Amino acid sequence: MSVVVPAAPQTGRPPQPHKWTVTEFNRMGDMGWFEGRRAFLLDGVILEQGPTDPPHANALGLGLVALQAAFGPTGWVRVQSPLHVDPNNDPLPDFAVVAGGPRDYPGRYPATALLVVEVSDTTLRTDLTEKAERYATAGIAEYWVLDLNGRQLHVLRDPAPLPEGLGATAYRTQAVLGPTDRVSPLAAPAASLLVGDLLP
Repeated sequence: MSVVVPAAPQTGRPPQPHKWTVTEFNRMGDMGWFEGRRAFLLDGVILEQGPTDPPHANALGLGLVALQAAFGPTGWVRVQSPLHVDPNNDPLPDFAVVAGGPRDYPGRYPATALLVVEVSDTTLRTDLTEKAERYATAGIAEYWVLDLNGRQLHVLRDPAPLPEGLGATAYRTQAVLGPTDRVSPLAAPAASLLVGDLLP
C-alpha cells in the first residue's frame, strides 16, 4: 500500500537572496570577517578580489603621491577606504579624492567624490562596467581606471542617464591615454599628471 503525502501549501514567495546594506557590510568588516581579504559590496552582493600583488601595491604608492600633489589641500585622498555611494553599494575604490578632510566626516563615510580611481590588474572588466555604472549613478563626475596590464589610463567623465527605459547611468565621454599622455583632473584643472608616473 502506498502513502500519498500531500503537498505543502504555498504560503508566500519562494526564498529570496539577501541584499546586504553598507551598514551590515561595514559591521562585518569591523568584526574581522574580511581580515586580509579585499572585499567590496556591489548591489548588495559581497565580492572579493584576489590578494594585492607587487605591481598593484606599487601603483597605489605612485598614485597616492601623484594625487596628493595634484589636489593639495583642496581634496582628501582616501586609499582603499569605504565610499557609500548608496545603501547597497560600497565599491571600496583604490582611491577616492573627496572634498574637505577627515574632520569633515565625523561618524560617517563619504558618499561621493571629486575623483575615483581604480587600479586594475585582474578586475578590468568589472572596473569598466559594474563599478563604472555605480560611480556614474552616484553622480561622480570623473572616474579613472589604471590598466596595469595594458599600461594605459581610462578616463571616464560626464555621467548621464542612458536612454529611457534602461534605468541605468553611464559616462558619456571616455578616453584611453598612454604612458606619454597627460591628464588634468576636472576638480584640479591646474594639475597635469603624466600617465607614466602612475604606472609601476
